[in-house]
Amino acid sequence: APDEHPLLASLNETQREAVRAVKGPVLILAGAGSGKTRVICHRLAWLIEHGADPQGILAVTFTNKAAAEMKSRVKDLTGLATQSLWVMTFHSAAARMLRQDISRLGRSRGFTICDSADSTALIKSIVKDMGLDPKLEKPDDIADLISRAKDDLLTPDRWIEQTRMNRARAERVHAIYSAYQKRLVQANALDFGDLIGEAVRLLEIPAVQERYRERFQHVLVDEYQDTNHAQYRLIRLLA
Repeated sequence: APDEHPLLASLNETQREAVRAVKGPVLILAGAGSGKTRVICHRLAWLIEHGADPQGILAVTFTNKAAAEMKSRVKDLTGLATQSLWVMTFHSAAARMLRQDISRLGRSRGFTICDSADSTALIKSIVKDMGLDPKLEKPDDIADLISRAKDDLLTPDRWIEQTRMNRARAERVHAIYSAYQKRLVQANALDFGDLIGEAVRLLEIPAVQERYRERFQHVLVDEYQDTNHAQYRLIRLLA
C-alpha cells in the first residue's frame, strides 16, 4: 500500500494528503504544534524522491531557529547536504539572490548587512547630527518606524505621503529616514528591511524574475500567515 512509504509512515491521514498534493498551490491551515513544519519537510523530501530537482525547491521560514530545524529534518529525511539546498529564512534567501545579482540595481555585491543594533546606532548619530532631541526622536522608535515602512515597501517619500502622523513630526521622521537610507548606500550596507525590499526590486526586473521562476519549480513557505507585505510580494514574484 502507498501509505507504507517511509515518508508517510509517521504522518496522519490529513498530513499525508498535504505531503502528496504536489500539483498546484496548497495552503495548510492548522493550529500550533499540529505538525505544519513537519509536513513541509516531508513534502520537500517527497518532491525530491519523486523527481524534483533539489536545487529547484525554495523553502523559507522566519527565524534562524526554525530554518535550522527545517534543515536538520530535511537532511535526516533526504540524506542531502543542506548547504546546497535553498532551505532558509526569508532574509537569507533574499541575501543569496542579492549576492548574485545586486549589480543589476547599481549596487556592489560586497555589501555588508546591518543588524538592528547597527541600524539604531546609525539613526542615533543622524538624530545627533541634525540637532534633534534624542528624548523626543528616540532612535529605537525611529528604527521601528523605518522597519515597518520597509515591511510595506515604502520609500521615505512614499511613507510621508501615506502616514497619518502630525505633519511636523512626519517631516522630521522623513528627513531622518532619507538621511539613513543615503548613509546605508554610501556605506554599501543593507539593513534587514532592505534585504527583502531590494530582492523584490531585483525580481521586478523581467529577465531576473524569469530566471528564478524557471529555477524554483516549488516554493514552500512555513508560517505563511506571518508574511508581511514585502515578504508576500517576494513570494508572489517567484510563484
